[in-house]
Amino acid sequence: MPEKMDPDYGKCWSTSKKDSWKTILILAYQSLGVVYGDLSISPLYVYKSTFAEDIHHSDTNEEIFGVLSFVFWTLTLVPLFKYVFIVLRADDNGEGGTFALYSLICRHAKVSLLPNRQAADEALSTYKLEHPPERKNSSRVKVLLERHKFLHTALLILVLLGTCMVIGDGLLTPAISVFSAVSGLELSMSNHQYAVIPITCFILVCLFALQHYGTHRVGFVFAPVVLAWLLCISSLGLYNILHWNRHVYKALSPYYMFKFLRKTRKGGWMSLGGILLCITGSEAMFADLGHFSYSAIQIAFTFLVYPALILAYMGQAAYLSKHHSTIYQISFYVSVPESVRWPVLVIAILASVVGSQAIISGTFSIINQSQSLGCFPRVKVVHTSDKIHGQIYIPEINWMLMILCIAVTIGFRDTKHMGNASGLAVMAVMLVTTCLTSLVIILCWHKPPLLALCFLLFFGSIELLYFSASLIKFLEGAWLPILLALFLVTIMFVWHYATIKKYEYDLHNKVSLEWLLALGPSLGIARVPGIGVVFTDLTSGIPANFSRFVTNLPAFHRILVFVCVKSVPVPYVPPAERYLVGRVGPAAHRSYRCIVRYGYRDVHQDVDSFESELVDKLADFIHYDWSQRLTSGNEDGGSQSGGSSSECRLAVIGTVALSGTPAFEIDESLQPASVSVGFLTVESMTDVIEMEPVGVVERRVRFAVDESESDVRSEIDVQLQEELQDLLTAQQAGTAFILGHSHVKAKQGSSPLKRLAINFGYNFLRRNCRGPDVALKVPPVSLLEVGMVYIV
Repeated sequence: MPEKMDPDYGKCWSTSKKDSWKTILILAYQSLGVVYGDLSISPLYVYKSTFAEDIHHSDTNEEIFGVLSFVFWTLTLVPLFKYVFIVLRADDNGEGGTFALYSLICRHAKVSLLPNRQAADEALSTYKLEHPPERKNSSRVKVLLERHKFLHTALLILVLLGTCMVIGDGLLTPAISVFSAVSGLELSMSNHQYAVIPITCFILVCLFALQHYGTHRVGFVFAPVVLAWLLCISSLGLYNILHWNRHVYKALSPYYMFKFLRKTRKGGWMSLGGILLCITGSEAMFADLGHFSYSAIQIAFTFLVYPALILAYMGQAAYLSKHHSTIYQISFYVSVPESVRWPVLVIAILASVVGSQAIISGTFSIINQSQSLGCFPRVKVVHTSDKIHGQIYIPEINWMLMILCIAVTIGFRDTKHMGNASGLAVMAVMLVTTCLTSLVIILCWHKPPLLALCFLLFFGSIELLYFSASLIKFLEGAWLPILLALFLVTIMFVWHYATIKKYEYDLHNKVSLEWLLALGPSLGIARVPGIGVVFTDLTSGIPANFSRFVTNLPAFHRILVFVCVKSVPVPYVPPAERYLVGRVGPAAHRSYRCIVRYGYRDVHQDVDSFESELVDKLADFIHYDWSQRLTSGNEDGGSQSGGSSSECRLAVIGTVALSGTPAFEIDESLQPASVSVGFLTVESMTDVIEMEPVGVVERRVRFAVDESESDVRSEIDVQLQEELQDLLTAQQAGTAFILGHSHVKAKQGSSPLKRLAINFGYNFLRRNCRGPDVALKVPPVSLLEVGMVYIV
């Protein structure tokens, strides 16, 4: 297992089996503020949403006990059994969430729609494909999925739908949680309706306005706040049980659920839309798995969060069973003794802020993952912490969420409508997780399809029951997440579709290597000092935007590097495996290809560090390449490696160190800094090409130049020194970044839907989102844009 990052303090804790109990308990404590903030505040609004209108007043306790029974078994079956004991095991190298499940499925079956895949990607250490013997029925499911292209698209749309519902939850959870917490003022203030909404809006504005500081500055208070809240609600629950109704435990029997539905019928079924709010935030246990260990999340929920929530709901039911007159004014605060109401109100508001902060941060994270996989328009991602991996802030999304959150608060004005909307979003996400987990059981765990079907039917039927109860309230608030999801899925799918079409256009219009090698003084082409970095989506071949650049400006740089920044269906790519470097043409041409691989949770580097690291990797590759020539006896400066065959060999270049001393040093005492692999690239999404291993060089290279270091390998060393000197001189002359400025048009004869999606939808999004230069953090003074029209 990899190391996990502590989100509060920025320390790395090992989560192997040798972990001490102390470490696990510390992680379990810290997970309270990050994972369980949303789930722990649900007692604020569950009973109020459930008894809003659907269940009529009765002098008996059948309705109250029936609701308690539903809450108990829902908390037991979904968060405890489904998530803690099953879904948490479907991790992707320790990461969880919708994209983690999709990534696992894409690695075990060829269902991904991502272009520019390479055979070398499977050599990544985080790819981690386990190959137990496949069952016959499992392989049939795999073949069925791989054979039909429409299933690939359907799977992507399912993932995008779950992603959009998470974004919707990020909009609705802050509104309902803060509003419910502040509604405690109803019992202490007259004209409370005129006070609760402004105070709620003020807290929400402050919450979103502080997002750009990052949670690491105040994260240390999250766990204590949630712990204090859990202790508070469990103590109140225990007090109410002992003081009002000690026999409320009988309601835990599932028989009360049957009695509840038999008596209330349609009204009871519709009230399930409020009961399901007791499991809001359960998905965070899986989504935030990467920050903690499986054991820590399991212990925190099983031994603290789950008992505290059960006591809280039992306490409210015990109070309501003796106060039938308050059935229409149900609020969490009516069961709080008046002597401690104000302290509880303060803790509740703090806990709601913590829970809202967690879901907002999760929204930023999932949008960043969508963007990295080409499923979301480019937005500016700000990393708020240098020490804590994955803490990000997206300004555009933050302010949009704030405006929409305030609009929901002012527009709905009550917990009922907010609960209906939030409940539908929560159940949609859980349904998507259930469907994807059932595929993981078959494809990744190689279990019998019957077992996956049982999992899908059991938990899916429970979630469909709750989902239908929410969906029936379409006009009472449930329309909001549906409308938002349709809007976002349309945007994400159009962007992803156009991205793939652009790649296919580049693939079919790329220029041959012979064309590049033919460019020279005889054609009036000059080589100018410096490094030219050409960004492209292609992993081989010369992109059309570069040929257009040379046609309009007959010159290019002395050092030419074709850089492809691509995403791989893994959460993280280790830094030592990130760079694939190779030559384009013979060594004398001074042209290279560099493929930079990132996982869907990786932090993209700043341009300054990228530029210097790129030069380091080139220098390391140059040394490796010439050492390979020496070993193979090829001392001809690249004549044997010229032509297109030179593009078939790339090296995985690891970490190298720059030395300030002007000496070319080879430190034989150090462990290997790079593992080199020769392979062919995959140019179409269906190609399968075998890799050929190349010898491992057990050296660490320091890049510097000193001609006095030439010794027995005189001829090779002279050419090596010359190439390194050219690289150093070009770096000192400066770097220019060449990017394509694209305009996409649907080709003639396209369907009206395609023309609408491409000509209007995609181009509108492209004009109004961040440009590729901002996403790649290219300095404006070094940017050269090449206009391109794509006919797709």
